[in-house]
Amino acid sequence: MRTLTALLVVLALAGCGTAQPGSSPTGGTLTVFAAASLTESFTKLGKDFEAANPGTTVKFNFAGSSALAQQLNQGAPADVFAAAAPANMKQVTDTGTVTATPVTFARNTLQIAVPQGNPAKVTGLADFGRAELKIALCAEQVPCGAAAKKVFEAAGTTARPDTLEQDVKAVLTKVSLGEVDAALVYRTDVRAAGGKVEGKDFAEAAQAVNDYPIAPLAKAPNTMAAKAFVDFVRSEQGRAVLAEAGFAAP
Repeated sequence: MRTLTALLVVLALAGCGTAQPGSSPTGGTLTVFAAASLTESFTKLGKDFEAANPGTTVKFNFAGSSALAQQLNQGAPADVFAAAAPANMKQVTDTGTVTATPVTFARNTLQIAVPQGNPAKVTGLADFGRAELKIALCAEQVPCGAAAKKVFEAAGTTARPDTLEQDVKAVLTKVSLGEVDAALVYRTDVRAAGGKVEGKDFAEAAQAVNDYPIAPLAKAPNTMAAKAFVDFVRSEQGRAVLAEAGFAAP
């Protein structure tokens, strides 16, 4: 009887140290550096993550992946990096800023974006070579710019951009305000813009599919939350949010 009582006490104490379903395994502030094209979907995921992990606050830094990689390599404090292209993730893995193996969690492709009503009558990539049109593209060091270069090469078109922006949201803004006649952005950004712009598919987009890798940072101030967030993004709930935003599964 004494042995049984002791065993029950041990089991009860063990149960006290076990996280119950719905309890938070994390806590504190989680800082996520994420590609600009993830703004809407990751903002939603951040709120969902906070709800699932009481006591955790998620803060985001959204910008072009190349700029984020540079900031991280210069010592900017963060817990997680989600890039819009493997090349930008490699910038931080090469310096040891990320030591874990990055995993691809989503894919994205480009669309032609035009203002509502398509006043310039843009029909395809060939129109990006028309001198009379105002064109906006991402700079080549940004993933959406690198993808744009690939599709123009595939189409045999020489684009004549009037402005080169440092992230895809800046390009999208130019279109939604009617400051340009056409641009190349991700299909997820066209969807996020609602009725402010029109999106047009083109065959060459398949030649430049962007893989989105994610990884916790080597010196993450909040290592538990960093790992938990990466897992959350890759979970069934995370995949559903990304799919709703227009991302394809890896």
